[in-house]
Amino acid sequence: MLARLRDVRLVRYGLASIGALAVDMGSFLVLLAIGMASPLAAAAGYSLGIVVHWILSSRTVFHDTVAGKGKGRGRQKALFVGSALIGLALTTVMVWAGDRGGIDPRVAKVAAILLSFAVTYLLRKTIVFGRTTIR
Repeated sequence: MLARLRDVRLVRYGLASIGALAVDMGSFLVLLAIGMASPLAAAAGYSLGIVVHWILSSRTVFHDTVAGKGKGRGRQKALFVGSALIGLALTTVMVWAGDRGGIDPRVAKVAAILLSFAVTYLLRKTIVFGRTTIR
């Protein structure tokens, strides 16, 4: 039963990530189309996705471990932003490296998405929304 619940949480996280990714990629592609440098477009798109991901994650994925209002919630938000900044750094560096290496920025962005998904899920599951965080 516990394993099944973990699978459901991962599925919900995947769906929340798809929602945030839609905002992220949509923004990224629009910004590329208007001429913004690819690393900046990647960072801006990812940043907008962070906001969407917090809303979806805290209300649908980790709703049972979200801290109540006050210091606990503020700490969780700070940890969430910290995990997002790690994902942002990974994304920006991977798109920059891909661009420098002659790889289409969209292809580099897809690779960055996969790595960022895995890293941020583990951080959020264990640290941001871990049971010890909600004190």
